[in-house]
Amino acid sequence: MDATTTGSTGATATARTVGAQAGPIDPLAPYLAADFPWYGLDEGWTGRRWLGQVGAGHTGRATADTPATADYGTLGHGDEPARQADPRDARDIRRFAVVVTVARRPGRRSADNTGTLEATSASSAAWLAGSGLLAATWPGNLDRTLRQDWLDQQSALAWDLADDLDGPGWSSLMLPVNGLPQPFRYRESEYGWVLAGEAPGVLLGAYGRGVSAYGTGFTTAPDLTVYNGR
Repeated sequence: MDATTTGSTGATATARTVGAQAGPIDPLAPYLAADFPWYGLDEGWTGRRWLGQVGAGHTGRATADTPATADYGTLGHGDEPARQADPRDARDIRRFAVVVTVARRPGRRSADNTGTLEATSASSAAWLAGSGLLAATWPGNLDRTLRQDWLDQQSALAWDLADDLDGPGWSSLMLPVNGLPQPFRYRESEYGWVLAGEAPGVLLGAYGRGVSAYGTGFTTAPDLTVYNGR
């Protein structure tokens, strides 16, 4: 796993959102600057598409002239998950599928140069997808203290599961990637589903709710403007 830190906080603890410096920025810019291909759902998905976030966890300090290099990012499909500040209850019927693309990175130094990061793997994609699902589906009726306890508990579980993709918490699933069947590891919970695997040039994760994972297919996204229609 790409462990930027240890423990339940996982690989995103020290990651920074690319393009987060002050001033207006083209939301497509961090995607277009990445050195790996982006993946989304294939043409079988006819619904709305939207940009997620691009993150980096291993480069030095980003500036307007030398932005951070992307390590991973997301492309969304369907309803955008509610922000954590939004009130939600059991009647929340948002339907979405989010694809997580993770660059293949060897072991390298951390952003603050205080440690070494492991090479990325399918577990990296599984962890990012699992934590993304948690952020999108936490119980909205919890108060702030209980919500944090819930997130800590569930994040620790997601971390352990991502580290054991061959374990009993996962099942096998074949899905098309650029039209060719590829093996993925898959799991369901009451909050939605998560899967992780590989694709040409990258590692892939995905998470969703209200959308069947069994009917999804992935493809490279050469035209990212279709995701920028907010």
